[in-house]
Amino acid sequence: MTATIAASSLIITSLPPSHPPRHSSIYNHNYSSPKSKFILSNSKPLFVATAVTHNNNNSPTSIMDDLGDVTIFRASGEAVTFKSLMWDEEVGDGFTVVALLRHFGCPCCWELASTLKESKARFDSAGVKLIAVGVGTPTKARILAQRLPFPMDCLYADPDRKAYNVLNLYYGFGRTFFNPASTKVFSRFDALRKAVKNYTIEATPDDTSGVLQQGGMFVFRGKQLLYARKDEGTGDHAPLDDIFDVCCKAPVS
Repeated sequence: MTATIAASSLIITSLPPSHPPRHSSIYNHNYSSPKSKFILSNSKPLFVATAVTHNNNNSPTSIMDDLGDVTIFRASGEAVTFKSLMWDEEVGDGFTVVALLRHFGCPCCWELASTLKESKARFDSAGVKLIAVGVGTPTKARILAQRLPFPMDCLYADPDRKAYNVLNLYYGFGRTFFNPASTKVFSRFDALRKAVKNYTIEATPDDTSGVLQQGGMFVFRGKQLLYARKDEGTGDHAPLDDIFDVCCKAPVS
């Protein structure tokens, strides 16, 4: 019964947008790295990069300079920037995992959040900071945090999808419903059913354009981007073994 409700909720909470999506001024910028190395795996990450710059100009501005100025919200409602979260004295040149969920009302994202929560002890022991971001308001974030549950000190809300736009993550009806990569979720059906035990559709963003946003996973060491992967479709999450290989096996300086 729970699994059936979750599957229905996935359809309901992925309604077409009521109006065109908002775009930041740099939404259509493409990023590349002359020193990037593609990872050959079935998870199709974007690249492992040492410097990521704009394609459309000669500026040395990295993607992190853009992301650093993006304002998101703690689940408690306080506005913060990525810069303040990732480059403070506590983190220094340590590792940060930035997990961008779809929206807080997506059952597949409850599953991903549950997996991240179960992995947090491993991140902590390796000195890795976890930042999980979802589409919606802080109120919606608190619903997930309280009902899943999920640690609120790691959970952030991006109601206008500014970080998603900066990182140029996929968006659209086709990506949400018809991408073949979404079939991966069926192999994790038991984990999904367990994660949505206390699911509620009330966590869905009031702005329904947000339900067509896809997520991604990024690993940084200080300002250096080490790993980047866009979700190809709903439920196509980065394998955490890939993330552990990047940030939990190298010594933290």
